[in-house]
Amino acid sequence: MADVLSQSQIDALLNSFSSEGTKAFEEIEEQAKEQKVKNYDFKMPKKFTKEQLKVIDGIFENYSRVLSSYLTGLMRIFCKVEVLQIEEQLYYEFNNALPDYVMMSMVNMGITDDDVMETNSIMQVSNQIAFTMMDRLMGGEGAYYEQNRDFTEIEVGLFTTVLNKMTALLKEPWGTYIDINPVITTIETNARVMQSISPDEVVILVVLEMEIKDVKNTMTFCIPAMNLESIMSKFGDRWSRTTKKLDPKREKERRVSLLEAIKDSDLRISAVLGKTKLDLYDVLTMQVNDIIPLNVPIDSNITINIGDNLWFDGKLGTKNSKKAVKIDNIYKDLGK
Repeated sequence: MADVLSQSQIDALLNSFSSEGTKAFEEIEEQAKEQKVKNYDFKMPKKFTKEQLKVIDGIFENYSRVLSSYLTGLMRIFCKVEVLQIEEQLYYEFNNALPDYVMMSMVNMGITDDDVMETNSIMQVSNQIAFTMMDRLMGGEGAYYEQNRDFTEIEVGLFTTVLNKMTALLKEPWGTYIDINPVITTIETNARVMQSISPDEVVILVVLEMEIKDVKNTMTFCIPAMNLESIMSKFGDRWSRTTKKLDPKREKERRVSLLEAIKDSDLRISAVLGKTKLDLYDVLTMQVNDIIPLNVPIDSNITINIGDNLWFDGKLGTKNSKKAVKIDNIYKDLGK
């Protein structure tokens, strides 16, 4: 018969379980602190996979580079744009976070494909960025002063031209996947008036961080998830990565055909006797019959460059009463 545990032994056993459990929870909490943990809402599952979000990120990374170049040339000051984050949200969460006075426009993506539903997205520029750009465009230094007011008609008219160009720049990054002709249909300066998207509709927010001189803030694209799903259905498998092994025989045939096609191309070949450095005064006072000593021994080979790359070296001589070079060494293996 098994021994019966006393009360003190039972208490000691429970305490050991309690201490071990506490240690286990502490380890879990420490791991959670080290890792970035985000709560998942099972009532509203995510509509897009990580691979699809990477495609969207790539599109707007390209757009950021194009937009940076445009703004830098437009305002003649340092401008930088980069993707800050991409996330799914309900539209009312996005709209409620905006101030009362804001520069935002409704953009019709202009997709000509009949299988894709008409898509209207929202492009919103923060007030700091908008006022900074208008200050620069009106002849200022591109500084921002804290202002809590609506935009004037002159400011809206001036910024409309900029927004139209920023919208047109979307065509090139999206063109890799689908043909679009984006145009602005509406410009609003009151966030509460823009009600083209249902408050409970899921949207994709693409937040771009814009830095103009010393001012840094955001620009946001709000795209309905339903429309974006329809667009991305036409992408096919462009975001999937395939690892296709190359056939060595076919690769060799391809290389031979390429070499046959370009073998009659003209190349610039230069024979370099040597290199040296001279003072500017020596160059300016140089006369006929002056001698320039080179930094190479008299019995050393000269180098032969094709383009700007070293390919051969050899001995300098003559052939048929013309200067010639006899190849001694080959530095590029032409057979590879």
